[in-house]
Amino acid sequence: MATSPTKNLETFENPAAHRDFEIRFECPEFTCLCPLTGQPDFATIRIAYTPDEQCVELKSLKLYLWSYRDEGAFHEAVTNQILDDIVAAISPRKLTVIGDFWVRGGIETVVEVNYEK
Repeated sequence: MATSPTKNLETFENPAAHRDFEIRFECPEFTCLCPLTGQPDFATIRIAYTPDEQCVELKSLKLYLWSYRDEGAFHEAVTNQILDDIVAAISPRKLTVIGDFWVRGGIETVVEVNYEK
């Protein structure tokens, strides 16, 4: 497995695909760059999903989120892209991604996107 930033999300077989259960991740060290100023934006990314046949492997998720550190992205775009990439990788039953971005210019931004099969 890679140890540098990557857009590749590794998966593994859901060990309990016969039932619904929720997996939650909280990533308090997410960073990307403001596409207008190039300054860093900091956020906590919260991911909650009900897997179907596949689950996201944790280290690959860490490396995936790390891959945004040098990319310019609006908060709304990056939060939606994370959801789209996880859906493409594992096709979960349900998924919510919340981007809770730190205050910039006196405004905190929280972006929540949802997916349901």
